[in-house]
Amino acid sequence: VEDHTNCISTMKIHLISVIATSCLTCGTAFHVPKSMQQPRSAQTSSEVAQRTTPAMSWLESRLQSATDEAASDNTLTVKPIKSLDGTVTLPGSKSLSNRCLLLAALSDGSTQVDNLLESDDIRYMLEALDQLEVPVERHSAESVTVTGQNGPINSPLNEDETSELFLGNAGTAMRPLAAALCMGQGNFVLDGVPRMRERPIADLIDGLQQLGADVTCVEETGCPPVTIHAKGLKGGKASISGKMSSQFLSSLLMAAPVVDGDVTIEIKDELISAPYVALTIGLMKKFGVTVQIEGDMDGKPSFHIPSSEKYISPESILVEGDASSASYFIAGAAITGGTVTVRGCGSESVQGDVAFANVMEQMGAKVEWAPESITVTRDPSVQLKGVDVDCGKIPDAAMTLAVAALFAEGPTTIRNVYSWRLKETERMKAIVAECTKLGAKVEEFEDYCIIHPPADNKVNDNVLIETYDDHRMAMTFSLAACGGVNVIINDPGCTAKTFPTYFDMLEGIATH
Repeated sequence: VEDHTNCISTMKIHLISVIATSCLTCGTAFHVPKSMQQPRSAQTSSEVAQRTTPAMSWLESRLQSATDEAASDNTLTVKPIKSLDGTVTLPGSKSLSNRCLLLAALSDGSTQVDNLLESDDIRYMLEALDQLEVPVERHSAESVTVTGQNGPINSPLNEDETSELFLGNAGTAMRPLAAALCMGQGNFVLDGVPRMRERPIADLIDGLQQLGADVTCVEETGCPPVTIHAKGLKGGKASISGKMSSQFLSSLLMAAPVVDGDVTIEIKDELISAPYVALTIGLMKKFGVTVQIEGDMDGKPSFHIPSSEKYISPESILVEGDASSASYFIAGAAITGGTVTVRGCGSESVQGDVAFANVMEQMGAKVEWAPESITVTRDPSVQLKGVDVDCGKIPDAAMTLAVAALFAEGPTTIRNVYSWRLKETERMKAIVAECTKLGAKVEEFEDYCIIHPPADNKVNDNVLIETYDDHRMAMTFSLAACGGVNVIINDPGCTAKTFPTYFDMLEGIATH
């Protein structure tokens, strides 16, 4: 720790929260006992400004006491990767898995859901359905049959009792359930981990209140817990913001068909991540509901769901492979010049993140499309080129672009990703910090960043990557090993949120 005294002042300008596992300036690993660590979720820039002095005081006092500690056991070293070659069958999509489970629960009839993602987020949704006494028969970890309620989900408890649902850090469970449970009868409190209490939900609450729901979140923060006193809704009109998250609109859309009346939802400003809304609408159609759309999805669209539209079970549905997870293998092939085929999503995919392959092609990779697969390689004589890309429609996959940018010629600009700041951690700050530790120079702005790669694209060796309990940080930065260096991933188990077998799959196609 004494060797890092010159880094302390520099660390102040990089501070996210308290990163207790490595030096933010040079990337060298050290360890602070868990009993001394503060929560790892990253903060907004305003929070950082407010908390820099006490946070640094905390950090400085505890770094000295950590000098006799060994390196953390909760790490995984990804060895230098020479090439990635092979075929990867993707796990089911997180977004589709939880949407399928909820729509099946609201439908008339029983629905078998196959290729369900086995992960923390899906587990929280399944546990919530169990607690709400929606019948779910488990055939395996990836296959269940849900018996629908033929309408809204009501509390199984007495009128004076409250159903308390713990949803971890699963936004794809918290937001859709918050909307759906307003349509039935009963009292509910929806809560999660500390980071969930930092993730905004006020825009969704506002839309539900406009429809007549008795629902609140924490007024001071606009975040969970969410408290619901549901007495059913009679339809109506809501005008909401689409600037923070498309999940708010998707949640209202999915809940609308179980309202006793017509529902119209308008976007009053702009809609980010529109492909995720299209995914929601397409899935609703498979369950028998047609959403009427007016206006341009890239502008200020409105959506109308007549009271005649009701969910009917399709009897069975297959969850498509996760396109966001595909991005790691696609980028790995582009960086190393290997050849990788990802199976489970392709040219007929309903997920917007498949467009990440087009970005890799723009950088210099070769991409071949099939209906249910994508194959990527790169001619070794062609170096990846930096790009300037609007990633508003692919914010999750855009994280992978940040690491690919380390191996490109020239800077890469990743635009329209303000939503990074509202995810599992404050991803903008996290990406800036970890890319900097690897040797890049990163310019940070409110909704975009510019990544200047290290000299000669040589990333620093043996850097410990802080993951902030964010699955995508762990998977994204594992690709730094494609630069021929060791990369130490802190808390690799956080990938259980969406892709618990990720590191096994990566190793299965890696040549060291």
